[in-house]
Amino acid sequence: MSADGQARSHWFDDEAGPVVRPYAMTRGRTSHAAQHRLDLIAVVVTEPHADDPEADPALSPEHVDIIALCREAPQSVAELAAELDLPIGVVRVLIGDLVDAELIHVTRPVPPAELPDENILRDVINGLRAL
Repeated sequence: MSADGQARSHWFDDEAGPVVRPYAMTRGRTSHAAQHRLDLIAVVVTEPHADDPEADPALSPEHVDIIALCREAPQSVAELAAELDLPIGVVRVLIGDLVDAELIHVTRPVPPAELPDENILRDVINGLRAL
C-alpha cells in the first residue's frame, strides 16, 4: 500500500497530523485505582518538587502537559480535559499516574453533607461578637 493509501488515511489527519488513539496514551488502561476519587471538580495541584518533568523518560507528553498546566494554576479535572482536548477517562488515568509518581496531588471538594450547618456558623459569629 502506498504512503498515501488507505493506511495513511486511517492514522493521519491532514489538518491535525498523526492521530494517536486515547488507549495509546494510557497504555491500554481504561481506569486507574485513584480514578473513583477523581470528581470532575477535583482540583489538581503540582507538587513543589516537580521541577522538570520533561527529564523523566517515563512521562508521556500528555503527562508533561498536565504538570505544566497545573504549575500555572491549580486546575480541575474537567478543565484539564477541556484544555488538553482529551476524554475525561484518559485524563483520569494520566492524573492517577502522576499522583502515583508524587508529581501532583488532588484535592477533592467537600461533599455538601459534610459542610457545617449555616445556623452553627451564625451562632459562632454571634458568640465571637459577644466577646
